[in-house]
Amino acid sequence: MPQLPGRLRSSNLTNAEKVLSDSTDRGITVTEIAAMDRPVDVTHETTTVFVGRTLRGPLNIPVLVTNYGDFRRRFGGEWSRSSLGSQARDYFDHGGNRLYVVRVANNARGALICLPASGSALVLRAVEPGSTERLRAAVDYDGIEGEERFNLTLQRIDQSSDLVIDQEQYSRVSFRADAEDFVGDLLLSSDMARLEKPLPTHRPEPTVGLAHGVGVEYVEAAQEGSDGAALSDYDLVGSREHSTGLFALDKLEQFDMLYMPPVARGFDTGPTAILAAELYCRERGAMLIADPPAEWDDVDTAISGLRELGYASPNMLSYFPRVRDARDGRGGQPHVVGGALAGLLSRLDAHHGPWRSLDQQGLGLKRKYRPVVEVDDEDQQILERSGLNVWMPDATNRLRLIGDRTLARGTEANSRESQLGVKRLCLKFINAIDHATRWSVFEKPGPRLAGRVQGQVHASLLALSSMGAIEDDVFDVQCRVEASNSGQEVQILLAFSPIGAKDPIQITLHQRASGCRVSYTAFGPAWLHARAQTPAVAMASLA
Repeated sequence: MPQLPGRLRSSNLTNAEKVLSDSTDRGITVTEIAAMDRPVDVTHETTTVFVGRTLRGPLNIPVLVTNYGDFRRRFGGEWSRSSLGSQARDYFDHGGNRLYVVRVANNARGALICLPASGSALVLRAVEPGSTERLRAAVDYDGIEGEERFNLTLQRIDQSSDLVIDQEQYSRVSFRADAEDFVGDLLLSSDMARLEKPLPTHRPEPTVGLAHGVGVEYVEAAQEGSDGAALSDYDLVGSREHSTGLFALDKLEQFDMLYMPPVARGFDTGPTAILAAELYCRERGAMLIADPPAEWDDVDTAISGLRELGYASPNMLSYFPRVRDARDGRGGQPHVVGGALAGLLSRLDAHHGPWRSLDQQGLGLKRKYRPVVEVDDEDQQILERSGLNVWMPDATNRLRLIGDRTLARGTEANSRESQLGVKRLCLKFINAIDHATRWSVFEKPGPRLAGRVQGQVHASLLALSSMGAIEDDVFDVQCRVEASNSGQEVQILLAFSPIGAKDPIQITLHQRASGCRVSYTAFGPAWLHARAQTPAVAMASLA
């Protein structure tokens, strides 16, 4: 993190805060362009995003955590007023290891610190709102001459241990707003506090010996922070203009799965937020995990409820039923397992590949979980045809997800993308090609460039074939470069047959400097259908 003049940052940071420093850019999104001719990485690590309410942490900033200890230190762990903490625990317990968390709040307020300044005050407001954010501040004049400058120290304190977990120091800063080293300007880079109005008319008084006559004394908050109200759908959706809620994810280069846990156990994430998230996932090439509503307490209600909600998207997946913790007995409250599902999918990708079904040995829920509703084989098939995957016990009595379905329903175009493994493979592949071929739009157009891109992508298809993700020899690629006054466009046309797909798939990527546009269909060209029947046929050209 770059240091600003007058600011010294303590090295006494927790791992979670180091992660925060490494994974946020204060609103500046940096897009990395892969090196020329770099192989397309079709096995990149799966990245999941949770958006919701937490006990503490920065607002509307995606923060990467790689284990539950990181999450607990940065966001406060489990909390009775939100289910995000318990879902994060489930995510890591079930194999996830790369999670971005976006904290959203509804009228939460940061703690307020007031430092006396000769009849006025230097007022500081905590950057991170909430009742558990404990800050303190100290002022001294060490090495200071004149009556304008001062040294300011901020500390973040762990409530449970009273230990200092973060510290910021600002040396020789000024209280004057027109000064080059005005304290309010320097605090704009702070992870802890901002200067509030009214501005002080004098420099703040030193806190040295404030209570005991010797040593540096720290001033605690004059007003505690608040956690705010429960989230509404509009809080979760947020604003693209202000990069809040879902649109805070614009800061991320790429992610694979999105999940918005319910505000608390027994509650649902509203349909407005779900539909907005589905649109956003379509835009970003990601999958949305949607929990079943609490009122779906039998198979018929689930099928009719899904029809009433109108969810019909290949970028969504859901499941039935909710579960309960067997240790709580039959009186235990049903709860969702969207976080566990995200963890299992991440584990599947790492060990088997996203094109595989989750119905694999060792990829079940923890043994403590039992289904709220027992589903037999006949009902499972009915639910599967409706687009719902089903938690069913295996031979070891662990719940495994049966179905491998997206929520592609209704139209014929959607139903072609109903297989979860096929859809997830396509999304991963498209995102990987997009990232690996961005260099091409800045190169000189011509047949040589088209051939280089075609060879780069063809190598990735060979890799997928060797991993068993697509049918042997049932694939091809063509590249075309078009230059115009409005800029260069590199068109990449792919055709391949994923394992288990009913039809070959054709995808066209239109790569431009402004971004990549994608269109695809489940119907490949006629020669590809023929090749699927005769794999030994030599490679044909798409031209």
